[in-house]
Amino acid sequence: MKLRTLSLALCFVAVAPFAAAQTAGTKAIAIKSEAANFQVKTVAQGLENAWGMAFLPDGSMLVTERPGRMRIVTADGKLGAPLSGLPKVVAQGQGGLLDVVLAPDFATSKKIYFSYSEPGEGSLNSTAVSFATLNGNKLENVTRVFSQKPKVNSTNHFGSRLVWAPDGTLFVTLGDRYSEKDKAQTLDNHQGKVVRINADGSAPKDNPFVKTPGALPEIWSFGHRNMQGAAINPVTKELWTGEHGPQGGDELNIDRAAKNYGWPVITYGENYGGGKIGEGTQKAGMEQPNYKWVPSIATAGFIFYTGDKFPQWKNNILLTSLREKTLVRLVVDGEKVTKEERMLAKELDQRLRHVVQGPDGLVYLLTDEVKSNIYQLSPQ
Repeated sequence: MKLRTLSLALCFVAVAPFAAAQTAGTKAIAIKSEAANFQVKTVAQGLENAWGMAFLPDGSMLVTERPGRMRIVTADGKLGAPLSGLPKVVAQGQGGLLDVVLAPDFATSKKIYFSYSEPGEGSLNSTAVSFATLNGNKLENVTRVFSQKPKVNSTNHFGSRLVWAPDGTLFVTLGDRYSEKDKAQTLDNHQGKVVRINADGSAPKDNPFVKTPGALPEIWSFGHRNMQGAAINPVTKELWTGEHGPQGGDELNIDRAAKNYGWPVITYGENYGGGKIGEGTQKAGMEQPNYKWVPSIATAGFIFYTGDKFPQWKNNILLTSLREKTLVRLVVDGEKVTKEERMLAKELDQRLRHVVQGPDGLVYLLTDEVKSNIYQLSPQ
């Protein structure tokens, strides 16, 4: 039987029953899940194709909108005016303003880092990362620290999640740009790669390909398609990434230095409309996914939950899905995913773009719709 069309990934798992199905709004929705009963309430409305979110020390949220806006949303849900000072952004197709994270020393530096699709000559573009100083409603001293090479004429597969490693380096996930998928297998470009950079944009001296002739020194791993999720495992301190497959074959990977994750030589997906891609599902020297979804669910942002408000979810992965509109909970035992639970597809019926753990230990969801919302999950 043909895999279902549209991209992204596996496992048929029953959605957990719910106690009270209501239209999403200010009134909380009660949910019964397998491990913890909780309620969902709307925190903010009126965003447009929201993509990234980071909590500020005062409990407000810094939120990006793909059309090219960044706003501060107060803890009680009030949307601030768009911040001034952003660089030019190509807001076309899957491109636009993407992820945002605070610098590790934000308390003193007021620096934020953000990713976006950067224009080049004519119709060329690529994923870029800049930092800036947040001063009220302004971004000042904007400095680009990374730009994907080469720029290409495409509006697809930009990546890109930003994740700070425990050593203070920054991981950036990068898509293959769709039309350039074969470049994911070569090291003279940034297509289909995870890169690791220092805070100033330089390549760490211990990156795996620094001394490899012809390789770009920022590269950490390769053979990826389009990674829109990434997080550090709190137990092992390793990077995990979530990757969109083609028609089928979404992946969750433990992302290690110098490893080749196979795209487009091996995949559990197929071409849109059917047809084999590459050489099959396995090949010597190429990594197998740690977990996969066939058919695709369209994996997006995810976290490892480390708070105390949901002790039953401790160190579980909470992963958002665009296509299936579900929050996925994955139980992890060491390096192995032992259980999957899907939640909220019926209750919210919205594309879920990202999930963030708040400083209060609660869980916050960001939806990717023309009218995007922020939801809060709290224990019942």
